[in-house]
Amino acid sequence: MSGKGIAVGIFFFACSLPVVLGQEQQSRSNILFVILDDVGIDQLHSFGYGGTQPPPTPVIDAVAQAGLRFRNVWAMPECSPSRAMFFEGRYPFRTNVLNAIVPGDLANSQVSPFETTTPKVLKRAQYRNALIGKFHLTGENNPFGDSAPLALGWDYYFGYNDPDPPSIDTTAGGVAAQGTYSCGFIPGTDAGACYMADQTCQAIAPDANAPVPGRSCLEKGGIFVPGASCQATPPANLNFTSLNAYYVWPITIGSDGHAERVASTDPRARKYSPSSITDEAIRWINSLPSHQPWMATIAYPSIHTPYQQAPTGLLPAGSTDLTSVACNNLANAGPIGDQMLSAVDTELGRLLVGVGLASYDSQGHVMYDPSAANTMVVVIGDNGTYAPSVKQPFDPSRSKGSTFQTGVWVPLIVAGSLVQAPNRDVTNMVNIADLYQFFGELAGLDVHRIAPRSRIIDSASMMPYLTNPAQPSIRTYNFTQTGNNIRAATPAGMCILGSQCTNLVTTASLCSDNGGTWIPGVTSCCAAMQATGKPLQVAVDLQNAIRNDTYKLVETHQPNCTTGQEDVLYSFYEIDEAAPSPKLDRANLNLLTSPSLPAQGLTDDQLSNFNALLSTMQDLLQSEVACPGDGNGDHVVDFLDLANWVRFHNRGSSWYDFNFDGSTDQSDLQVILDNLGKRCR
Repeated sequence: MSGKGIAVGIFFFACSLPVVLGQEQQSRSNILFVILDDVGIDQLHSFGYGGTQPPPTPVIDAVAQAGLRFRNVWAMPECSPSRAMFFEGRYPFRTNVLNAIVPGDLANSQVSPFETTTPKVLKRAQYRNALIGKFHLTGENNPFGDSAPLALGWDYYFGYNDPDPPSIDTTAGGVAAQGTYSCGFIPGTDAGACYMADQTCQAIAPDANAPVPGRSCLEKGGIFVPGASCQATPPANLNFTSLNAYYVWPITIGSDGHAERVASTDPRARKYSPSSITDEAIRWINSLPSHQPWMATIAYPSIHTPYQQAPTGLLPAGSTDLTSVACNNLANAGPIGDQMLSAVDTELGRLLVGVGLASYDSQGHVMYDPSAANTMVVVIGDNGTYAPSVKQPFDPSRSKGSTFQTGVWVPLIVAGSLVQAPNRDVTNMVNIADLYQFFGELAGLDVHRIAPRSRIIDSASMMPYLTNPAQPSIRTYNFTQTGNNIRAATPAGMCILGSQCTNLVTTASLCSDNGGTWIPGVTSCCAAMQATGKPLQVAVDLQNAIRNDTYKLVETHQPNCTTGQEDVLYSFYEIDEAAPSPKLDRANLNLLTSPSLPAQGLTDDQLSNFNALLSTMQDLLQSEVACPGDGNGDHVVDFLDLANWVRFHNRGSSWYDFNFDGSTDQSDLQVILDNLGKRCR
């Protein structure tokens, strides 16, 4: 029976590849897709925001000026759901990727190999596909392990799949006790020895360009021993295996059906991660034949926690020296995050120049030329900014992790030769699901005709906005969502961020990286509140939000620690995208006088909009039907499900684990047998 399962598995992947229709063979633009991590629209001066002192981003500004600024874009509140939607165009309630994938989440809440992902679509137009940087579409409990990017369709992968960059190594490479150096390097001006992973060493002393030898050594990939001279053998306490946030980071490389992890002693793993990502992106793109169409997804980790100083060489002249600023104090997140964003902007410029899309002028400024090649550049933030880095006048209390405006409103830039009348704003509603269709459009493909009919695609077209400056809005509403991913095991504790309890951060180290307090031994926010004796804002179980041009409705499923039940609460707002002071969905601007239905306190016009949005949201959420026994998402329980059960049996939690116990076993087979022949379309 196992041989039969393998045969069916091969059959599935062959049949799931999209069919290229003759009339769709049109323009095949190369696609350079750049993802910025935790960069909401509040961060960017080019969109009219950025606070009183916006972080300098001259390259992003230049690309925005040469293309289109989409000013009304919703992402999902966390990275994994957003990234999943970039590449499959389906809302979270259809895929169960409802939140950031963290340790403990089952494969049932990870991107399934049965999805028609963007690289699978583009392969039918002969594209080569690479994802370089942060992946985060899968995690532990995934039967494909390090090869997951290849199983989902990418030809080449270089990066990491963890939810965050690694924790900061506060021992600075084994030089001191844990907790000594909050930023992972030794401050001060003492000269010393800088040991490299290959056991070479160089003496290093402060100078005008690098006044802090410990930081300079870290930027070179080394470990600094202050007050010492180089020895033939490095001191025994130096630890070159310890990861260190952005400077020593895990790399997996996958291609040709094989994936391998890179040792932490490899020079690529000991280089500032945005710089190493840029190096690899330039190398991969330039390795392709000139006639080969390609899509390269460059997923920079900045400005995700942990906050850590960027290399001085990537910062604008005259930048404030933040060497002495503590990284474990979230009060410093703003200035450190600003410099992290400026550094990744510098790397974006180097990327554009390195692949022939831009050049440096005599002053070292990046001159982006959208007509330099048949390459479309797409730049987006994956979700709203994390609270400590949110810029005024946005709302840090309703930031990343929530469906409120500060948590889901992101910048999107599209530039390239297909853009007509560049340097303009598109104010119509766009959802990040629309990128899935847009990537197909750039290759001359219609994803709605390519994806199986059993899969509802939530993408709308974006191409008309490029070619018609007067294009009316294509979307009549926008939607976003967050919830709990599927996991079998109970958490080992809960993380408290300020006064908020979160069930998203599942380990003590992740909690510390995000500036939180770990409460061990409790399995819920209500239990954490009881254990601490403090009033806490309890994490929601589910939150949906929908808007039209003027109004926004938020539905929150909130645990009630008193009753032990779940309350369903509503809030309703009037919002806009005015710069520099948008009308936001702040708590004190809720138009409802009661959080439960029926809606109260509204004018006739407001009530009409409330009812229309509520009805649309309910219809949308009911459009995906449950289908027990259907593991491949075709809404039919048949022999393919039996064969796929064999394929995943005892390989760990997978898409055929119907009772969510972490194993594909006999009880899951029984679910298939009980529903065999059922059609759920």
